[in-house]
Formats: sequence, structure tokens, C-alpha cells
Amino acid sequence: MLGTGLIGDFYTAALNRGRGRDAVELIYSRSEERGAAFKERWGVPRSTTSLTAACSDPDIDTVVIGLPNDMHEEAVRLAAENGKAVLCTKPLGRTAAEAKRMLDIVEEHGVFAGYLEDLVYTPKTLAAVRSVQDGALGDVLWVRSRETHPGPHSAWFWDEKKAGGGVIVDLGCHCIAVCRNFVGKGNRPVEVFCWKDTLVHPITADDHAIALIRFESGAVGQFEVSWAFRGGLDLRDEVAGTEGTIWLNHFLRTGFDMYTSGAADGYVAEKAESASGWLFPVADEVTELGYLDMFTDMFEAMDTGRAPQETFYDGYIVNAIIDACYASAERGAWHPVDIADWRGGTTPRITKNPELHDGHPVIKRELLPDGRSKVLFQDRETGEIRELVAQPS
Repeated sequence: MLGTGLIGDFYTAALNRGRGRDAVELIYSRSEERGAAFKERWGVPRSTTSLTAACSDPDIDTVVIGLPNDMHEEAVRLAAENGKAVLCTKPLGRTAAEAKRMLDIVEEHGVFAGYLEDLVYTPKTLAAVRSVQDGALGDVLWVRSRETHPGPHSAWFWDEKKAGGGVIVDLGCHCIAVCRNFVGKGNRPVEVFCWKDTLVHPITADDHAIALIRFESGAVGQFEVSWAFRGGLDLRDEVAGTEGTIWLNHFLRTGFDMYTSGAADGYVAEKAESASGWLFPVADEVTELGYLDMFTDMFEAMDTGRAPQETFYDGYIVNAIIDACYASAERGAWHPVDIADWRGGTTPRITKNPELHDGHPVIKRELLPDGRSKVLFQDRETGEIRELVAQPS
């Protein structure tokens, strides 16, 4: 395990509860003190302050990267050169170029590589994606993904050079991955329109952003991200299709509401701002945030020789969309998504096969309050929009 921050804790908790045959044997930290504390906290046998030693240890077969963004590339290179399987936290890189170099490294060395994008592995998301793939929503038209909270927990997130950006890099990467899973990963992202600003914090990076992503099929992905949302961690997704709709709420108002006067002061949930008043505890964060299913997929893929659901290539595509978001926000206009190596093929335009009424395409049917039915249709010969009201049978 490379890194002793919050994500290292979540990852280790998930691995300890996972399949039973995966164990964290060595922790790397830049700080000997933090490494020792992590080792004691989780019962990890060994720790080191040498990244090279951690990635070349002969008793280690998999390297999990939970480091600041500016350290990902070096860690990936060291792990791959030593023949280790490598799992890297989100975002893969600070830019698409950096992510592409990491993709090239693992492919050149032929090592297993997985992109640790936990929010596409939440139980609700996995079930929802299966429903979409089974055709429950018809053609996906629009995906909206929202992630907002009061801001990151570690200093490096707020440093634009180390992180590669602000809230778009930190939270937008999650939302983009969610959108891609629902519209289909073979659905090429074509262009982006993005607004970003720094509204609250004394930093140079963005702390608010909204973006639209247009895909080859005509579907649109939308994300809303903020580092200044008050009230905790808000994770919501909406999917609209030609035949249905899905609403997901992963963290706030999920059915576990609790009021306390504050007699007991303790941990409630990630990014919770208070331990009193109305609270929204999360019964099992490791599961609800996707970590457990994410690592299960990664290690089962490793064992069986298949690709995981989220690969380094997926991480590269996410970074390419992030690059386009920043370029769009600077220009104030739509900006193309530059993908040097598109592997997804082509996706046809969303199909239109309207129902016919006496040979004319139906626009809409509806039932009126008094029981009558109405049909709106376009006259094929004149182009006129017409309506017909029928009495109840």
C-alpha cells in the first residue's frame, strides 16, 4: 500500500474485509512516523519510506497507489518495471498526456493494471448499470452526476501543481466515469462545454464547476462539482432514457436519518461537518462507496486473466475529458475531446422509431383527467402537428 492518507485507510479496510486471501503486507509512507502509525492501526507487518523498496520487494505481487497525483507516474513506472500488478487511485494522471504515459508503461511491461474508480462500483450503481445494459431505459439520453462536499482533507489537493487542477480533477473524474458507464464506454466523448470558478477558497484552483459532455450517440453527460457544499458529502446520479429513468442517492438522505443533541461526539460519515443535530450516518462506508466491490473485481480479474471493469485506458479517457473541460472553461466555448488512441469503435446515433397512427408518426399519447385519451402526431404529407381526442371506450 503506497500512501497513509484517508484513501489508504479506506483501501486497507476494504482489503481486510475482502476475499480473505488478499492482505496488505507492506506500507509505504513519506513519513516514518505516519508509516509506523498506519502499520499499528491496521496490523500491517512492515513499513518503509523508500518508494523504490516498496515497489521492488520480492514478497509483494501487487502495488496499490494511494498517493498524491504528482507521484502516480513514478510509482506506476517502478511497480511495472519490477513486474508487479499495479492498481492506481483516481485520477490516473494530472493530464491526459501523463495518463497516456502510464498506460504505455504498464502495457509495455505486460503487467496487470486497474484504475481504482470506486464510485462506479457502488452497489446501487452496479445494479443500475446492469439495468441499463439490459435495456430497461432504452437508449440513454442524459446522465447527470453530482458530487459536492466541504473540501478535501489533505493539503496537496488544494495545490494546483501537485493535483493537476482543482475540483474538476478531484471530483469531476468520478462523475465522468459514472457518465461513461451509463452511456457505454464504446460511446466516444466528442466535445465538452464547461464552466469553472473559484468562488469560496483562497486558492488558484477551481472550487466549483459544471460541465456538459456530448457523446457520439447524441447522449449528454452532465456533472456538477463543488468544494464548498455545506452539509456533508452529496453523491447523486440521474439517468434518463427513451424508456425510463433512474435516480440514485448514495450518501445523503438514503433512509438513515438520526437526530442527536450531541451527547456523543464521534465519527458520522466521510465529510460530515457536525456530530449533532440531524445526521445522515452511512451504515457501511466501505461497501456503499464501492471499495469492497472494486477490489473484488480487481483481484478476481487478476486471478482469471481478464480485464477489470476499470482499466488504465479508462483512466486515460477520463483525463482526456478533464483536459477538455479546462480548455472549454478557459475559452468559454465547446471544446473537442482529444483522444490520441481511441479503442471504443463507433456508436450509432440514438435511434428514432416512432409509433404510427394511421401511418403518421406519433409524438405523444396521454390520458386526460376525464378519461379521454389524446394522441399528438405529425401529418406525413403536410408536416402539421395534429391532435386527436377519443372518448373512453
